[in-house]
Amino acid sequence: GEDAPTEMRSRDRGARHKDGAFRPREPRGQTRHPRSRPDDRHRGRMRKTGGTTRRDSGRGRDRRPSDAVAQPASKPFEGTIRFLPRQNVLENVVAQIKSGSVAYSLFVLARLFLEKAGRYEVRLTAKAGAPFVQLGDNGEVSVDREFLERNAFRFAQRDFYQVNVVETDPIKGNFSNVARCRLSGTLLGPTNHHAYQPQLRSLYEQRFSRRFSFADYQRQIEIVTDPTVVERWKEEARKVTTYTTLHEQTPVTFSSPAETERHFRSQYFPGLIRNVEEVTVGGTSSRSLPDRTLTAAIEQAWVRETRSPSNMMQELANRFRQNGLHIFRHRRGMLFVSPIRVRAFVHDHAGVSPLVNAILEAVSTRVGISRKQLFETLTGNGANDDGEPRRLALASDLRWLINEGYLIEFNDGSLDRPRTKSKQHQKTAEMVEITTVTMQWPLQLTWREP
Repeated sequence: GEDAPTEMRSRDRGARHKDGAFRPREPRGQTRHPRSRPDDRHRGRMRKTGGTTRRDSGRGRDRRPSDAVAQPASKPFEGTIRFLPRQNVLENVVAQIKSGSVAYSLFVLARLFLEKAGRYEVRLTAKAGAPFVQLGDNGEVSVDREFLERNAFRFAQRDFYQVNVVETDPIKGNFSNVARCRLSGTLLGPTNHHAYQPQLRSLYEQRFSRRFSFADYQRQIEIVTDPTVVERWKEEARKVTTYTTLHEQTPVTFSSPAETERHFRSQYFPGLIRNVEEVTVGGTSSRSLPDRTLTAAIEQAWVRETRSPSNMMQELANRFRQNGLHIFRHRRGMLFVSPIRVRAFVHDHAGVSPLVNAILEAVSTRVGISRKQLFETLTGNGANDDGEPRRLALASDLRWLINEGYLIEFNDGSLDRPRTKSKQHQKTAEMVEITTVTMQWPLQLTWREP
């Protein structure tokens, strides 16, 4: 599946392709800054300042911090974004098309590939002179080198360390309150506990440093006196995370994230950042990349491509041709894919059976006729003695015409002859196309989701 692990492939300047794990970022927290609430004992109390009277609301202190101060505005992504069919999903669709004789709309197929993230991949190509930065050969990708360097340990720790969580002895001492992050709900412990400051700084660096200054983030910390919450923090604090090196002859174990990160930056980080020109990301992971600039650009490109999936149609057409399928135009020049190469009927009508001529005439007269309608037109109700043999002969001749490409059987059940230069025939076909495309007849395909 795509979610465990998520795929990422990149190509560096030497055009080498890499495969590796790509872990999505944590969900964004709510950034609405809640108003401070003064103690009830002082509610409504006024104080004088310089001869004027105003409420002591701390309004200046609680004003929402500006992102422009805490984080420079990101430049929009200027590279190219292409959506590609996921290979195993494409192979499944190709096998189903080849197993029948039905023609499918390339436009509808392209939209169905884009409909679910597990059916496509996203190829990102950097603008000339502005490559992506990637963490190692298979790690996270960003357009912001500083962001990637700052979060390198969080992104790459499991590539270099075995992370284990063990329970220690119960926390001793009586605590009447604990600090809690309003944005994430994380319990940080009592403010006088030895682990409070390191945990506060670690949470800020990992999740909120791009949106707040540290001073502004500290205003998002609240003190909770609920005994149930205090007990929950005690249980959580018993769990200690250890980090054991994976790539050293004699493994070394660290008991704190800060100590582990210092080791990471001194031993592994130098030379880990590299430039890449192109990267391919799984559809699901493309919706939750750590770099918000890339995530936003992909989302906007997906909306445009869904409205008019010309790039996906082109990619599907090329892939289908490589797999031996045939692409042809029909009905207002719309593209279709079929396992059969369609062609005009060039045989002399006197040299084929009357039933074949009758089928061609009926289909030419009534564009979009279905199998059932064709049989009713040419065999009636079948009550005559020769009704059943005629129906069998009709089915045989119809199958021959379809397999030879002289007739097209579409996914919606309609029959038609290949495109001709007859203006009257094309005009009638255009009317049928308007109805067919508007209906978006469901494709008789089984989608094998990854």
